[in-house]
Amino acid sequence: QVQLVESGGGLVQAGGSLRLSCAASGRTISNYVMAWFRQAPRKEREFVAAISWSGGSTYYADSVKGRFTVSRDNVKNTVYLLMNSLKPEDTAVYYCAADLPKPGNYSASYYSRVLHDYDDWGQGTQVTVSS
Repeated sequence: QVQLVESGGGLVQAGGSLRLSCAASGRTISNYVMAWFRQAPRKEREFVAAISWSGGSTYYADSVKGRFTVSRDNVKNTVYLLMNSLKPEDTAVYYCAADLPKPGNYSASYYSRVLHDYDDWGQGTQVTVSS
C-alpha cells in the first residue's frame, strides 16, 4: 500500500488560491492513478480531480473545471491540487487517493471517478473558504 499525507489546507477568502500537496511514501506512485475527492459537511464524498498514471491526462468535476489544476511529480512522489478562484461551496475536507489499475485498465489515459475503485487514502486536509 501507499501511505498518503495531504497538506496545504487552511482558511482562505473567496476568490483566493490554495495549493494542496499529497506526499506519498512506501512505494512509488508512478503506476497509480491519483485523484482528489472532497467531502463537505452533511454531504457525500465527491470526485474532484484525477490524473492518469502517465500524467498525460487530467479530469475534473464540472464544479471545479477551469479553476482547479491537478498535477503530479513522480520524482518527488507527490501530487498537487492547485485551487484558484475559490468559492465558499469549495469548503470541505479534501482527500488524496491512489488507484493501482487492474489488468485491462492499464491505458495511459485510464482513471476512475468511483470512490471504491481507489485503494489508498490520505487522512484529509480541511479547506475553508470564507465569504
